[in-house]
Formats: sequence, C-alpha cells, structure tokens
Amino acid sequence: MARPTGGVDATSTSGPSRRTSAAAIAVGFTALCLSYMLNAMDRQVFYPLLPEIREEFAFSLDQAGLLATGFTLGLALTGLPAGYLLDRLSRRMIVVISVVVYSLGTIAIPFAAGFADMAVYRLLSGVGEGVQATAIYAIIGAYFFHRRAFAAGFIGLAFGLGVFLGPLIGQSLAVAGGGWRSPFLIFGAVGLAMAVVLIVTVPRSMSEAVAGRDNTTDTATYDHIPASPYNRNALALAAASAVSGLVFYGFLGLYPTFLREELEFGAGQAALASALVGFGAMMALPVGWLADRVDQRLLLAVGFVGSSLTALAAYQLAEGAAAQYVLAFLMGTFASGVLFTNCTTALQRAVRPEHVGRGAGLFMLAYYVAAAVSGLIFARLVAGMGWQGAGLVQLTLLPLVGLAALVLVDTRRMIVPPRQQTG
Repeated sequence: MARPTGGVDATSTSGPSRRTSAAAIAVGFTALCLSYMLNAMDRQVFYPLLPEIREEFAFSLDQAGLLATGFTLGLALTGLPAGYLLDRLSRRMIVVISVVVYSLGTIAIPFAAGFADMAVYRLLSGVGEGVQATAIYAIIGAYFFHRRAFAAGFIGLAFGLGVFLGPLIGQSLAVAGGGWRSPFLIFGAVGLAMAVVLIVTVPRSMSEAVAGRDNTTDTATYDHIPASPYNRNALALAAASAVSGLVFYGFLGLYPTFLREELEFGAGQAALASALVGFGAMMALPVGWLADRVDQRLLLAVGFVGSSLTALAAYQLAEGAAAQYVLAFLMGTFASGVLFTNCTTALQRAVRPEHVGRGAGLFMLAYYVAAAVSGLIFARLVAGMGWQGAGLVQLTLLPLVGLAALVLVDTRRMIVPPRQQTG
C-alpha cells in the first residue's frame, strides 16, 4: 500500500481497511503525544528539585541557572542536523532513538559527582529531547499538512500536561523515595519503555509522509515560497523564536527558586506554581485551532504582549500564593501555548514542503540556543539587579523585541492554510 504524502487521510481505500488505518493513525498519534508528554515531565521535574540539588552540591546561583536551562543547548545543537536527517531518514526510528538517549541521560543524573558531569548528563538529555521534538513536529507538519497548527496544538497539550504533572509527580516521588534522586530513575525507566511502545504503534504511513505532495488532495504549487529554507520570513520567525526561548525558559528555570528564596514559598507551593505553567501550556490546543484560521502574526503579537504583562505582575506586584498561581498559568498560556505553538508552525509555513524538516530544525536551533543561556543570563541579572530587576529586563522588556521581528514577516510568501485563503 502506498504511503500518504501530505493529506490527513491514511489511505484512499474504503470500508474496513480505511477504518483500520484511521485507528492505526489515531493510536500512533496518541503514542507520539504521550512520548512528548513524558519528554516535558522529564525536563520539568528538575526545576522544583533544584533547591535540594543546589544545597547538596553547594552550587552557586549561576551554576543552578545553567543546569536548569543549559540542557536546552543539546536541543539547539541537534536542531539543524536533525532537520536535515529527517528529510532523508526514517522519522519513526529517529524518534525512538531520541527517546532512548534522553532517558539514559535522565537515569545518569542521580549518579553525578558534581557540576561538570551533571551538566553533561543534562546536555545528553537535551540532545535526545531536541531530536525527538524536531522529529515529532516534522511528522505532524508533513502528515497533517494543512491542519498542522491544530495537530501541533495536541502536541502542545501533551507538553502542557507533562509540565503540569512533572513537578507534582516528581515532588511526590522525591518525598516517597527519601530524596531527589528517585524521580530521575523512575522517569528514565518509563522513557525506555515508551521507546518500545513507539516502535510498535507508530505506522510508517504517518511518520514518513511527504508534506504537501499528495496529487489527490493537494495540487497547489509553492513557487511563491523562496527556494532557500533560510529565507527572510524564516529568519525573522527564528528571531521571534529566540526571544520566546529566552523569555519562557528564563521564567521557567529559576521561577521555583524565586518563589522559595524571595517570596518564601514552601516546596509544595513552588511545585504547584510550576505545574500550573503546564496547565496554561495546554491552551496550545485551542490556540492551534485558531492558528489555522487567523494570521499567526496576530497570535504571536498577543503572546509577546501577554508574556510581558504577566511577568511584570509576577515579579513586580504579586506576592501571595493565589496570585502567583494565576500568573504561572497565564505565563504558560502566553509563552508556551501561544508563542511556542505559533513559532514552530509558522516557521514550517515559511519554507517549501520538502524542507519541512529543516524548518523544524531551524526553530529548534533558534529557540533552544536562546533557552540554553536564559537561566544563566537571568541569574547574572539577579546578581546585579535583584529578582525584580531581572524580571523587568529579561521577561518584561525583551518580548518587545519579538514584536519588532514580526514586522519583517510577509505572509504573501508563506504557505497559507485554505481556511485563511477563503476567509
């Protein structure tokens, strides 16, 4: 049976085989979502446990900030090479291998002797998580070609659920296991099991689809898209993605430390606030639905302004737990649900269909290089300006730079979904 090449239908046959194929696609897509949820839980569990890790190893705030977000350098470094490979090799096998890699990195963290090797293990986790994320977004960008933003919304929903559950489950496992090490061992073992699930459940007809080239469902030409995947639109959206990474991970990495050291929250309160960021990130699903229907530049502008105002309130005004819980939810909504979802899908729409892997890779590079240094930058700003000053500079004023990058985006030279074409 010929594999699909960009439509959302798994096959052109009818009757039971169509239903079976649709079920297989649903199961495979669910497995991909669950694996990405585990990815988010895996990375998020580190933040609320960082104060205990920092105390045991006597890490400085700079070291803690670098460990909190430096792992994303692994995500960034793999972006472009992973995107190149994804346009040539089996995406399903790349996803499976990446899950194994980040799970082994997670399992190694409890055995770290100090800052240097823990940083290496975090980087290894980031490499696996980066390749997996690039591969998953390339798969949905190709298979759900004209509904990629809505499909990405489900991935964002899974990510948000992982961010929500990770701190809560991690904190509970740490209490039950008598220390911070047990959550990493358990999450790593679950990841290895997930790799097996992906091999069994993800059909090649979905993972290896060729974006936009199904002659029965898509006869459009893409000559209006620049031939180079690194065109003006792509680079402008990459700049917006970099700002998004600096803002979201600058907030995410040291936010629990800010709550505990500056506002004197308890460990459980800080974990709940971190979890609520993930609850907000689940708004990626309705945002993704909107992104297939309205100009994504508008949604990105809303994301940048919303992130800026939320950070202003969180670091300058709010002190009570209830207010911080609401603001954590809003930051997840704007910085992840809106910005992440639209940056990654808009960048894919800025390149030709055969370059969807490189579009996904460019996003990973821009977003996660910025994210990798965001924690260190924020820690340095805290040292020089205090928590309030750091929040003002990196989280409140920086999003305005993202707004400026959107001015350079020309939607006439992008792939516009049919729903936008018809109004």
